[in-house]
Amino acid sequence: MSVGRFLAGFAIGAAIGAVAGVLLAPKSGAETREMLGDMASDMAKKTDETVKDIKRKADNLISDAQEKSEEIMGKLQEMLNKDKSEAEA
Repeated sequence: MSVGRFLAGFAIGAAIGAVAGVLLAPKSGAETREMLGDMASDMAKKTDETVKDIKRKADNLISDAQEKSEEIMGKLQEMLNKDKSEAEA
């Protein structure tokens, strides 16, 4: 299961639970609508923050992987050049 699918399922489950809790609470319609609006706004902010955090972490992982691959390629090139010079000698 991918992390993205897990997070999407988690967010949907949390949203359904929150809406169910608000709708079942003994409050007036106006209070309930206001509460739902506040919850939707908070959830949108948290989702945005989570997406930005995941994107930042993914960018860092990609950057690290690129650095390591460049390092490995450099070492391989050195080894090939060394073997080639030894073969010519």
